[in-house]
Amino acid sequence: MGAILLKPFNPGGHAAYQERVLTQLRKYYPDAVSSLPASTWDILEKFWALDLSELDSLMQDRYSVFGPAPRLPSDMLRSLLLSVEFKVSSYTKWAADLKENHLHAILSGFFIGDTPGTGTFYDFLGRLWLSDKDNFSDPAHPPKEKPKKPDKKGGKAPSVEKVTVKDLFQQFEAAPPTDMEPCRLLYDIFKVLFLEHSVQDGLIDLLSLSLAGDGTPVYTAAQERKKRSCDCLEKGIHDCKCNRIYSQPDCDIGWDSHRDRYYFGYDLYMLTAADSKNDLPVFPFLSPASRHDSIGFLYNWFSMKPFLPEAVVTKLLLDSAHDAMPYYEYCRNHGIVPFIDLNADRGRPPVYKDDFTINHDGVPVCREGHVMRRDGTEPAKGRTKFKCPKISFAVGSVTCTCENPCSTAKYGRTIHLVLKDNPRLFNDPPRSSKEWKREYNARTSAERCNKREKVDYKLEDGRYRSSKMWYCRLFAIMMCQHLDAWDLPKTPRLKDVL
Repeated sequence: MGAILLKPFNPGGHAAYQERVLTQLRKYYPDAVSSLPASTWDILEKFWALDLSELDSLMQDRYSVFGPAPRLPSDMLRSLLLSVEFKVSSYTKWAADLKENHLHAILSGFFIGDTPGTGTFYDFLGRLWLSDKDNFSDPAHPPKEKPKKPDKKGGKAPSVEKVTVKDLFQQFEAAPPTDMEPCRLLYDIFKVLFLEHSVQDGLIDLLSLSLAGDGTPVYTAAQERKKRSCDCLEKGIHDCKCNRIYSQPDCDIGWDSHRDRYYFGYDLYMLTAADSKNDLPVFPFLSPASRHDSIGFLYNWFSMKPFLPEAVVTKLLLDSAHDAMPYYEYCRNHGIVPFIDLNADRGRPPVYKDDFTINHDGVPVCREGHVMRRDGTEPAKGRTKFKCPKISFAVGSVTCTCENPCSTAKYGRTIHLVLKDNPRLFNDPPRSSKEWKREYNARTSAERCNKREKVDYKLEDGRYRSSKMWYCRLFAIMMCQHLDAWDLPKTPRLKDVL
């Protein structure tokens, strides 16, 4: 007797889901239009219009032809997204909620009295994760170095990495990191069902993408949990470097510059579409908490490129933690315009052209302390021109009003900054220009995106021990962020149909 095909099968597609919802709402909630609050209707309308039927085809390879008939992946994912919307972070509690709250079960796509248990949710999450291991790191490894507390309040902790930014650029250009490979299916689902939908709606332009990047602490536990794998303690050796067995091997101790304290967990580095008014996420990366943002960006950026090869990034908006020469050189070589805030501690040439200095915006300052006036850019020559700010054009004549002129030229002293001489300091547009400030102001989109994930969607409420679970929750939140940005469907609304 031949094997029975028991892979997910959804011949009715999204229309079948809508019919299930309508039939059960009319039976169990006959007065739903008048009795349910407006906030609940907002969620009902979003999920009524959310077509996830393509997921049933995307996940065919993750199911066997043997065993009991599986639940539809589209219903399982929809239910996970609903748990995010209703702020339920425990899958055990959510499974119990589906049995008690008929509205949540109906909207998920399940029949009343036939909802999945906790084990079914964990089994589905396992199918989303393309690895036999739940973490990237081996649970047994030597103790990691704790970052040093910064010298000033609100400052970033120095990097504990043993590799430089320049070395990592060279290493990753030759061989990108493979850390995100277990997340490939998760990202494909996010990309096909959500990111591309936002692109079609005009919320993101992948062919001319302005990306803002920022890292944020993610607290996963109150303290580091580990146990010794040696007998050094019995021998009186308290600070041995032998392996410890960690319950969360991908996490470590980092410094939270906002709260001015140490914490245990991840550093979430998120790349956000800066030119989207909805602050939409594009690509995430969970690094150990001790990793510096300048390193976290590189892991994120070079992981994203093979996952999203069609994206054409034209601008990068980053804070002063990324102010390192390799960033500017990389951007110049790849046609990207960098908008990176200067880090005052990194220094700048004290003297330029013998008698001029460069200020914190990369603009010449004359020997009398006057900031030079920008007078255009010459792209063909790769330079920006600055002129004396004390020149007056009153009453049709040109005069220099400086008490100690540094030039006898009619229009005063002119300085040309050759961009390739120092791409870190000499930008086009210059940091002093309105164009630069307007573009750089969009960098806060990354901060708002992180805030949405951590505060509005309560990312840190998930008390998980594995990177698999944290990434599944993070991607579900990112999907909800895109869903929130979409307009209501053109098809009839659920309330109108009821």
